[in-house]
Formats: sequence, structure tokens, C-alpha cells
Amino acid sequence: PDMMGPPDPILGVTEAFKRDTNPKKMNLGVGAYRDDQGKPFVLSCVRKAEAIITSKQLDKEYLPIGGLGEFSKACAELALGADSEVLKSGRNITVQTISGTGSLRIGANFLSRFHGGPLDVYLPKPSWGNHTPIFRDAGMQLKAYRYYDPSTCGFDFKGALDDISKIPEQSVIMLHACAHNPTGVDPRPEQWKEISDIVKKRNLLVFFDMAYQGFASGDIDRDAWAVRYFIEQGHNIVLSQSFAKNMGLYGERVGGFTVVCNDAEEAKRVESQLKILIRPIYSNPPMNGARIAATILNTPDLRSIWLGEVHGMANRIIKMREQLVAGLKKEGSSHNWQHVIDQIGMFCFTGLKPEQVERLTKEFSVYMTKDGRISMAGVTSGNVGYLAQGIHAVTK
Repeated sequence: PDMMGPPDPILGVTEAFKRDTNPKKMNLGVGAYRDDQGKPFVLSCVRKAEAIITSKQLDKEYLPIGGLGEFSKACAELALGADSEVLKSGRNITVQTISGTGSLRIGANFLSRFHGGPLDVYLPKPSWGNHTPIFRDAGMQLKAYRYYDPSTCGFDFKGALDDISKIPEQSVIMLHACAHNPTGVDPRPEQWKEISDIVKKRNLLVFFDMAYQGFASGDIDRDAWAVRYFIEQGHNIVLSQSFAKNMGLYGERVGGFTVVCNDAEEAKRVESQLKILIRPIYSNPPMNGARIAATILNTPDLRSIWLGEVHGMANRIIKMREQLVAGLKKEGSSHNWQHVIDQIGMFCFTGLKPEQVERLTKEFSVYMTKDGRISMAGVTSGNVGYLAQGIHAVTK
């Protein structure tokens, strides 16, 4: 190519942040959890799992193309529930992938090659920025359905149902399982039920992206509710999972891709085709992160430590939302900030306009993406007051 490509919008925020010399500067662009000191956080269950793995003196031979078996099994069980009918009847195939992005890409490649229906993927408006190039580069066409309502900073339920009811049969629809990125706005269970009904009527293929299981509510079963409900209702879903956020294994690239099939026979055929797709891309996945995740999921005392830590991380984020709203009230803001508390997960769609975001950066050295999305993980009890001050100043 004879030209430079545009910079990545999120990583670009980080670059500008690094150059800023204001001691009070805040980076609210990055989607990685931080502790209350603003430091990267390694879970104690991860450190313990690493010690167990080291003590076993394991070798470094290649994993199979589909990854570490005990990981894939535990990964599927975490998503679908231990007593899942799908697992009992062996009609799922789960492969280990290179975190959530790799999982989505393998899924997109698989659908692009084998999906019988239209090669159109319907994303919520807005969706995670990387969804678009992932599916586009795999040869799929991108379409959208209404999802976020800027006037309420909440879910546009009527708009979503209206759009979904018009999607051509057998198209692919992307649903965020919980903690929708970037808006933090999720359907309620009764809304999920209606979405499931309409998706079934239209005979759409559901692609669930579950990057945040445990992060929305602090409860892994509650966060997987929609996925399990859709399967109970007879949807044969495909599913991407990531352990970047809920185990803090960002750089280890731990993920899974699952296809729920009609029966065990079909699952075998799908597995063979997934291996054929994976082999020329990266041959087989990395082992270290998968060993860590499998050790945590399959060791009862580590698993319970992990559940406690996930709960703790989710709660810290919930607390920061509450403190931010309290801070805005204290500053004397007359706006209704309830949506900051109502939204869930790592991200918050503040409703700030691009020019307000620009002022926040210029005058307060608070960095975020132009759409007003902030990563709540970058907010701490030390800087939440300063953030409230800044937001109030630009929204007066």
C-alpha cells in the first residue's frame, strides 16, 4: 500500500494520554480492569494456578489444533452450565481460540464458508468497534439493528424488535451476552425473551459474544442467562468467549469458540471443518493461558477464590458508578445521571457530545473515545471526584 492507514481510535487515545504531562491526567479509553490504585491487577487465583503449573514441570509440546481439551471442556461448561442438556448429549464443539477476537474471527471464517443463508451479519448499533473489520475481513457483509437510545442513554427495545423483525431469514445476528460494549446497556430477562421469540420467527442464526461473563453482575450464572435461555428455546447458537477480562488474562489470549449443533454427529463434522480452518491460520493455540484458566476452573478451591475475585472486580466498578453520580450531584449538576448507575460492566456511555469530550481532554486531561464512552475501570476513589468536576464543567 502507498498510504498510511488511520490510527486505531482506542489505542490512539492511549498515545495522546502518554504524551500529556498533567499529573491529574486520566485514561478512560482502555478496556482493561484496574485496581483502586489505578494499577493493573493480577488475580490471586491466577498466581496460585501458575505456581501449581510450574511445580508440575510440564513440557512445551504443541497443543492439538483445537487446543487444550480440559480447557475447552471447562470453557463450555462455564458458559452453558454444568447440567446443560447440550453438554450431556455431546452436541457442542468447543475449540480453544486466541482470546475473544480470535474466537470471533474463527467464527466469522466458519460462517463465511459454511453458512447456508445470507452472508450478512446484523450488529447492534453501536457495537464493539472490532466486530466490523473482523466480519468484513472474513468476507461477510455488515448490517445493523437499532440498540442504543441516546435520548435515554438506555436500550431502544422497541427499535430493536422492529428492526430484528425485518431481518431476512437465516441471516446472522450478533448479540452481546452481557455488559454490552460500548454502551453498558443490556436487555432485561423479559426483553431477552421477546428478542428470542422474534429471532426464532425470523429463523436467524444467533452469534453470542460473551467477553464479560461475571463482569456484569459479579455472578457468572446470572451473566450467562441469555445464552442458556436461547439454547433452551431451541436456538443452535454459536458463541465466543474470552477470559481476558474475567480472569485478567489479557496478554495470555485465552478464549473459546463454541458451535451448538443438532446432534453429536453434526458436532463431529463441524469440529473437523474448524480444524481445517484453524490449521493454516495459527496451527494451534498457545498453552500457558489455557493451562491457567483450566487449572482455576477445574480446581475447586481456586475456582471459589476466582468467583470471589470476579465478584470483587464487578463490585468495585458498580461502586465507582455510584460515586461518580454522587460526585456530580455534589458539584451541583442538574442533569439526570441515573443511566451511569443503570448501565453495567466495564463501560459507560456517558451521553457526552464529541465537543464536550474534547473540552474534557483539553481542560482536564481526561482521555476517552469521542463517543463519550468511559472505561469505569480507569475510575478510582482517588480520581472520581476530579472526574465529576470535569464532567460537570463541560455539561453545565
